[in-house]
Formats: sequence, structure tokens, C-alpha cells
Amino acid sequence: MTATETSISLPADLLPKDGRFGSGPSKVRPEAVHALSSLAQDYLGTSHRQATVKDQVARLRTGLMNLFDLPDGWEIVLGNGGTTLFWDAASFGLIEYASQHLAFGEFSSKFAKVVQAAPHLAEPQIISSEPGTHPFPVEADVDSYALTHNETSTGVSATLSRPSGEGLVLVDATSAAGAMVWESSEVDCYYFAPQKALASDGGLWLAACSPRAIERIERLSYEDRWVPPSLDLGNALSSSRQNQTYNTPGLATVLLAAEMVEWINESGGLRWAEARCRESSDAIYRWAQNNSFAEPFVTDASQRSPVVCTIDIEGVDADTISGVLRANGILDTESYRKLGRNQLRIATFPAIDPEDVHALCSCVDYIVEALS
Repeated sequence: MTATETSISLPADLLPKDGRFGSGPSKVRPEAVHALSSLAQDYLGTSHRQATVKDQVARLRTGLMNLFDLPDGWEIVLGNGGTTLFWDAASFGLIEYASQHLAFGEFSSKFAKVVQAAPHLAEPQIISSEPGTHPFPVEADVDSYALTHNETSTGVSATLSRPSGEGLVLVDATSAAGAMVWESSEVDCYYFAPQKALASDGGLWLAACSPRAIERIERLSYEDRWVPPSLDLGNALSSSRQNQTYNTPGLATVLLAAEMVEWINESGGLRWAEARCRESSDAIYRWAQNNSFAEPFVTDASQRSPVVCTIDIEGVDADTISGVLRANGILDTESYRKLGRNQLRIATFPAIDPEDVHALCSCVDYIVEALS
């Protein structure tokens, strides 16, 4: 840290109670950590094939079915490795030959790059838009449409809408799942990792799969297409039905995610979670619009994310602001590195208290005044 960053001490009465605002890994609720600690003696350090662990996997899968209000025939499938690994698995087990991808940020572009490199798949159709906006799918002669619910790198969210045609709709929901409402009628596979809105640790992917997606997984798994066993979605599906993963999962990740899903469900469900996130994000966008040095990066208000707020800063170095915040125990407000903007990026996931968001805004005001 620079001398400037360490020389500004924020008044104690301005500080948020919890200073974690990272876009992933994100804040884990202390209550979930306590639950993990209380169960650790019987849960951690035992086989994931035993009931102690399988019961927590079942709890997580059932909780997600309830959270998403999924119809009969849908299933929650899970495996190790996170969303990045799921893209690899989907290139074997969900995309049959041709796909369309919407690319409007770092993460929405990566799935397309995986498919471009896959020798057994056709060149994907990629529809791009400038950072800070999102494109729309169009009907095409493809068997899969790859959409993104929330682009974590830019703070753009998209309404999910099924294109005309027979293709499966595959949705990257890594920073949206558990915080943004969606309709199962518009989606076939809603996949994500739990270290963002679900306030858990990383190392796991989860996917809510429709009957059409399950049929595709089972068919491709049994065809002649070679698939590494750890990337075989057929193996993941079979294991999930037994409340297991193909190989050993992070047990802490499973339990922390199950705790968060249960908390959201008991608090009012997915609509409650989205409303809580919007209370926080709306406060940030209003604050930015009312300050001469700040402006929401996403100009179309309808596309602004309720869970990852990107705020352009003028006249002050945003990294210095983040450095001062970090020196005072307020973490992970830096912009996404590859976006290359003078910007703050602030997560407003369900675990983050809206009162802490208001406190953060006051802290930034104090810092900017001190730097002026």
C-alpha cells in the first residue's frame, strides 16, 4: 500500500459492520461459519459416500429445487471444479454440434472460446456487444444457446428469454443464482458456482437441468463421443441422483451453500433475496448519480446489475480509493482488472447487509474529500 492509502484513517462511526464487498469469492455469513464449526466433528474428515455428507448434499439439492421453484422433472446436478470446468463439461455433454453465444464481458466470452477450441464442435455463432451493454439472442440453426444472467466483470444483467427454435438454453448464472429471479420456462440449464450470491466457498459447480437438458446429457453420455470421466455430465447426473459427486467435493463448500440456501428460503425465497440486493444496488446507483465524481458505468438502467455495481470515478484514482478502503478493513472494491477503467466494483449479494452498503458510500465520500 502507498503512504497515501495508509495515511487516511476512516472514523469508526462511518465503517460498515462487515467490510466484505467482493464479487467472488464473496462474504460468507458468520452464522454459516458457526454452523460448519458446530458440525465439523462429525462432518469434516469423513467419506463423502457416507450419510453424514450425503444428507448435506441432499439438503442443498432440495433447497435449490425449492428456491428456484422448479417443476417436476427438473433436477439439480453438481460436480467439482466450478463454472470454468462446467464450460468444458458442457462442450462435451450439452452442446451437440452448433451453439450461439452472447458475449458482453470477460466471463460470457470464455464459454465461446472453449467451444471454438473444441475439435468435435462447429464454429460457434458469437453475438457481441460493447462492455456495459448486452446483446440479444436470435433464432438460429443451432442446438444450444449460451446466455449469461449477470456479467460479473461489467455489472450488466440480462433478462432471460428463450429464442424461437428447438435449441437448449444454457445460462451462466454464476453471480446471479440465489439473488435474481428467473423463469424455468425460459431456460434448460441454469448453472453456477456457490462462491458469489450463495455465500459459500469455491470448487463446486451446480446446474438446474430441465427434462430436455437431462435427455441431452444422457444421450450424449452414451454415444461414441469420447469424454474424460471427470467431465462426463452423465457421471455427474448419476452421482447427483445418489446425493454424491463423482469425486470428493469440498465438504465445507457444500454445507456453507446449503446453509445459505436455507436462510434465503426461510427469509422469503428468491424474490426476497432479489429485493434485498436491489435495495443495496439502488442505493449505490443513487449515490453515484448524486455525486459529481461518480457515475454508473452501465448507462441503461434496465441493464444495471442488482448484485454487482460498477461505478466509474472521475477526478480521483479509483485504485487509491480502494486502497484506502482496504487499509481500513473494507475489502475488494477494485474494478475488474481486464476492463481497464477507473472504476469501483461493489457486490451487493444477499449476504451483504444494505446498511453496510450505505456505510460504504459514506466512506468513499470521506476518502474523496480527504484526497481533494
